Amino acid sequence: MAKFQLSLEDLENLKSKRRKNKFGAKPTTIDGIRFSSKKEGDWYRNLQHRQNIGEIKCFLRQVPFHLPGGIRYVIDFMIINNDDTVEFIECKGYMTQVASIKIKQASDIYKVKINVV
Repeated sequence: MAKFQLSLEDLENLKSKRRKNKFGAKPTTIDGIRFSSKKEGDWYRNLQHRQNIGEIKCFLRQVPFHLPGGIRYVIDFMIINNDDTVEFIECKGYMTQVASIKIKQASDIYKVKINVV
């Protein structure tokens, strides 16, 4: 049986090659938080600013909705406005059929409007 050996340089090169997102999203890190896209990171910064100037009370990231069949759909942001109304934001550069179905299910089951941006 033949032995296969990698040099340390080859190993580092393999580690550094990251799989590209099939929809072209570029992951970004802000405040030590990894976002799956630049768009989602931009929304985070915008919401931070809106909270800091008192335009909104607060916001949460990665809020789960539990769907039938043990499926969990995680929304990008939940915003609590100053009048105590709640908004749900889903950052999508490309809408897949699966995402569309999960958004519709969560909206119907929980009686909320999910804004896709």
